[in-house]
Amino acid sequence: MSIEALVARYGIAAVAIGAGLEGETAVVVGGVLAHEGLVPLAGVMAAAALGSFAADQLFFAAGRRFREHRRVQRVMRRRAFAAALGFLERHPVGFIFAFRFIYGFRTVSPVAIGTSAVPARRFLAVNAVAAVVWAVTFTLVGFVFGRAFQAALGRIAPGRHHVVIGAGVALAVAAIVVGWRWWRRRRR
Repeated sequence: MSIEALVARYGIAAVAIGAGLEGETAVVVGGVLAHEGLVPLAGVMAAAALGSFAADQLFFAAGRRFREHRRVQRVMRRRAFAAALGFLERHPVGFIFAFRFIYGFRTVSPVAIGTSAVPARRFLAVNAVAAVVWAVTFTLVGFVFGRAFQAALGRIAPGRHHVVIGAGVALAVAAIVVGWRWWRRRRR
């Protein structure tokens, strides 16, 4: 089976999982793959939105379920956490909509929101809209970047395989970064 066939077969699922676990890198790479015609653009957008939405709902539920746990309570007593929760309580819709666009807040924020007084239905509704906007934005960044990348690569070495290899390397780097971050957090 060729690389193109593998990407075409599993690319959408990889984007959904990557959007939930890693975020922007997986979605941008999905946009590049859509530009190359290996996966449908609308499919990448839908997979990215679904993956992001599902992961955030899961993290929110974990925050809601474990907010009484002693470790979570200890974190909640910190001044920075209290300040973030204060902002969240004053501007819940804005915070829920914006956290996924701010590097470093993507995984922690839904857990923090889960510990707050924000109603689950409000989080669900705003999270759904924000996931779609985020997915469309970053997929289009990859799609537009794909054109520039293809033009630059075409001058160096024409051929679709180089783009696929570059996208694969980007996915591998993203997986390594995610694994390293997970390992580092687990060590703490």
